[in-house]
Amino acid sequence: MGSRCGLIGAGIGTSLSPALHEAEARSQGLDLTYELFDVTRPDTPAELGRTLDEAERDGFAGLNITHPFKQQVIELLDHLSPQAAAIGAVNTVAFRDGRRYGYNTDAYGFTESFRANLPGAATGRVVQLGAGGAGAACAYAQLSLGVTHLTIADPDAGRRDQLAAALATRFDRARITAVAPPELPVVLADADGLVNASPAGMHDHPLLPLPAELLHRGLWVFDIVYMPVETALLRAARAAGLRALGGAAMCAYQAAAAFELFTGRTPDTTRMLRHLDVLLAA
Repeated sequence: MGSRCGLIGAGIGTSLSPALHEAEARSQGLDLTYELFDVTRPDTPAELGRTLDEAERDGFAGLNITHPFKQQVIELLDHLSPQAAAIGAVNTVAFRDGRRYGYNTDAYGFTESFRANLPGAATGRVVQLGAGGAGAACAYAQLSLGVTHLTIADPDAGRRDQLAAALATRFDRARITAVAPPELPVVLADADGLVNASPAGMHDHPLLPLPAELLHRGLWVFDIVYMPVETALLRAARAAGLRALGGAAMCAYQAAAAFELFTGRTPDTTRMLRHLDVLLAA
């Protein structure tokens, strides 16, 4: 009997995760199916719990978790990896021996993509847009990578302040600032880099996450959105002559780490990167 795994989220009908995981499984001679659980009413907390219960009962090896459930899912788990606990967000759940284990592979995905695609990028001052589940992982990764000062901008005051406070339990509080979006012109003026960890730019939110005139010379841009491949932010950044990176590689790296948690097999990350490029080109 083959392995079953999947993805829980809202508006995930176009996700490439099934094709990515199933192709890597076939390359390794594994029988694996990857299913989508598109929650139509994400404002109903019971939906998430019911979907987890059904997948566990049906013998799934595990599930990926995406927007808007990466933080909500924590209370439904039995155990968190140290990194997931530090980040306060989970994007991978493994079912083992009647228990639910939560992991975060987004931080690994961000780190590996940054190192591979933005070598030598200055990391003195970075501004991040978004303080949700993905934002928590990206912020943790950046501070771990050695970003000297990280400014987190989010319209939700409670969410941005909560993330800053959580990060301050692991990193020097002086390295972290939380601001409202109207403060972006000031904090971006002397920034080395900009990370978009908000939904802005996705198919459902195709707008720029900030005014294009704030993209100044010398700034690098990392937009973790991977569908569409060319977001409005990436277009604006490249038009301004800036180093700009999309979210495809981060997606492949985090998927590779999740694949290993689901199957116990080491994935060929280079092959998964190539396959994602093919899927996105199509």
